[in-house]
This record gives sequence, structure tokens and C-alpha cells, in this order.
Amino acid sequence: MSTPETSRFVRLRVDLVLEVGDEDAVARAALARIADDGDLSAEEQEPARGAVTGDTAEALAHLVDPFGLVGDVPGVELQQASWSSEEIDYDPDSPQWDLDGDGFDGDGFDGDGFDGDGTDEASGAGAAGGGPGERDK
Repeated sequence: MSTPETSRFVRLRVDLVLEVGDEDAVARAALARIADDGDLSAEEQEPARGAVTGDTAEALAHLVDPFGLVGDVPGVELQQASWSSEEIDYDPDSPQWDLDGDGFDGDGFDGDGFDGDGTDEASGAGAAGGGPGERDK
């Protein structure tokens, strides 16, 4: 009897839309996270502080920790994570944001940032990204 071949790797996609009610609180929390981050050198902290005080989306990217989402899940080990944030125009009544629908946002893409073949919807770049939101284990 043969065993079917299956991948041991699973891509879990999560799409969050957050409403920011207190930009200053988000910036303060991001600044505290940067100050406590032992992996950032002093020269890396300075531009990070400037980025989070000038851009709430950037501050959120410093606060969101995908490793924390799966760290306690038994039997799995996070291999790679990539995330980003951006300010958006959000209309909860728009079909583009219908999470219970067919998953397509009306422009031919599936709303996940990638067009189904691993390339970025906007730029055509590959799924691997960079910046503060990407860490390899």
C-alpha cells in the first residue's frame, strides 16, 4: 500500500481590516515595541522610530506579530512570515469587502494581494516581500 504524498507545509492567509481610533496610542505602543526589541541595533531603531511616528500603518506593522498567532499551536513550527499594512478606503457594504462571498473583489483578483500565481496584484512582484514585516525563522 502506498502512502499519498502530501506537503508538510501550509500557507495560512489572514486578512484584517482595523479601525484606528487613537493614532497616538498606536504610535506610542510601536515606539515602546521598538525600544524593547533587542534585535534592532541603535542605528536601526532611529529610522524605525521615525517611520512609526509618521505613519499609523507602519506603526501597526511593528506591532503585529504573526509568530504570536501560531506560537502555541501544537505540532507546527512557523517557517516564514511576511506581512504589511497600508491605509485603505474601506466600505463594509462594498462587494469588494464581502468575506462571505466568492473571494473575488471585482477587478479579477482574489483580494489577497496575489493573483493566484504567487505574484503581487499591483506590481507583479513575487510573494516574498521585505521590510519590517518579514522575518525568516
